[in-house]
Amino acid sequence: MADIVCAAQTEDVLGEVPIWSVQERALYWIDAFRPALRRLVPATGAVTSWTPPLKLGSFALRAAGGVLLATRSGLGLYDPATGSFELVHNPEADRPTNWLNDGSCDRRGRFWVGSMDKMIEAPRARLHRFDPDRSCHLMADGIWLTNTVAFSPDDRTLYVGDSHVKTIFRYDFDLAAGTIANRRPFVTVDRGIPDGSCVDADGCLWNAQFDAGQIVRYTPDGRIDRTIALPVTRPTSCTFGGEDLGTLYVTTARFRLSDAERAAQPLAGGLLALDVGVRGLPEALFAG
Repeated sequence: MADIVCAAQTEDVLGEVPIWSVQERALYWIDAFRPALRRLVPATGAVTSWTPPLKLGSFALRAAGGVLLATRSGLGLYDPATGSFELVHNPEADRPTNWLNDGSCDRRGRFWVGSMDKMIEAPRARLHRFDPDRSCHLMADGIWLTNTVAFSPDDRTLYVGDSHVKTIFRYDFDLAAGTIANRRPFVTVDRGIPDGSCVDADGCLWNAQFDAGQIVRYTPDGRIDRTIALPVTRPTSCTFGGEDLGTLYVTTARFRLSDAERAAQPLAGGLLALDVGVRGLPEALFAG
């Protein structure tokens, strides 16, 4: 059993995409619906929040400073200090019922982002690779709702989840070329919905399972290694942070909980932290 603490209770409607900044010794995450970009400095407990101009799906920290936002209107560059925002590309402009959802950077500084069909009526969503030169490349199609975009430590596997079919898929990944191939199922979830994930230094994938109230660790061959019950029913994503990357941070949601459910889950919408006995990997920055 892991001791679970609430690192910050920000009452997020849909907390998502936690990212640890090694440079700042701080954790960033978003409230996708409010919208909000947040930062926690664990050493002091200080939480800072900013209000981007559009609702969000995911983001990446930039090597040049600021953040790359995946919004409902496309990809944009945002400077929290000034509030400036520049929309630079919308890869889903030709599919007006789609918007961008989960995303993550590879270790060459490219941002991989998936979309979702907002009505979830058909597998119209896609996976894109957005490069530092602002070119965008269609990498996969036929997805319903993208959640989980994560890379193995050896950069040979890309994990991409489709929450609607409750399955996380794996692709062969070529880091140098930025290409993927050979999609096949990695795991199919029995309880809840597979939401966001991270990969630890051992190559195991940690998945937040929305509506199941748990985090599950899968070995690289897809076996369940550990299941951790949480004090909330709707965890959304996770990442490792802290000085030694030994703290697992979990974002959560209050999205569509009844008043009774909120009363029974006082930590819902908060950022949770727990020591699970393993370490994570540094987050890659967007190189553009």
